[in-house]
Amino acid sequence: MKATWQIDPAGLDAVLIRFGEQIQLDLMPIITAASQCLQRALGQDLRGMVPSYTTLMLFYDLRKHDFTSIQTLIDRELDKLVIDNSVTGRLIEIPVCYDPLVGSDLQRVADYHQISIDEVIHRHTATRYHVFAIGFAPGFAYMGQISEQLATPRLDRPRPCVSAGSVAIADQQTAVYPADTPGGWNILGRTPMLMFDRAHADLCPLKTGDRVQFKAISHQQFLQAGGVLS
Repeated sequence: MKATWQIDPAGLDAVLIRFGEQIQLDLMPIITAASQCLQRALGQDLRGMVPSYTTLMLFYDLRKHDFTSIQTLIDRELDKLVIDNSVTGRLIEIPVCYDPLVGSDLQRVADYHQISIDEVIHRHTATRYHVFAIGFAPGFAYMGQISEQLATPRLDRPRPCVSAGSVAIADQQTAVYPADTPGGWNILGRTPMLMFDRAHADLCPLKTGDRVQFKAISHQQFLQAGGVLS
């Protein structure tokens, strides 16, 4: 897939590079390659980057560049972009306790698809998901795509508080809540794995471009790993 892009201003010191309008797995290696390329080209003039489903937000040093100069630099670098579709992100396994005690919407999702809870678990763990973006809250990784056989609409009314570690789905996306926060996704279970840790150098165990495999574990394994059922 050849890269095409559009560069728009996104504030005094930021631009938004658009690589497409629809979510496509084919865009992931393009955005990953573009991120790495521009990081090398800008060096210390780069203030930050935020990759997403179809875009790359880039923040630059306003003392060194304006919109015209940064646009010229980006066009020049992306014109010679080399995309290796064989390169994939890390494979991260996330253990999950799937149980109505911590998965308050398991039955709702099962009823929506007219299947058993065991089949919901099977369908959720059968797919390797791609991390498209990290946002909403620190460590909240948007992953997809869920198969149409499991995709389920968001709740009509969000909960005021969803427990940290809750594994949830909404439409064709899945995610893990990194902290106690309001949310309207369907909760299938909970992981003992920390999704945001200030004591860890990387803060978040997932990065854009990584792949994720969810693995079902028992109550005992969940508790032994430090999970909390409350």
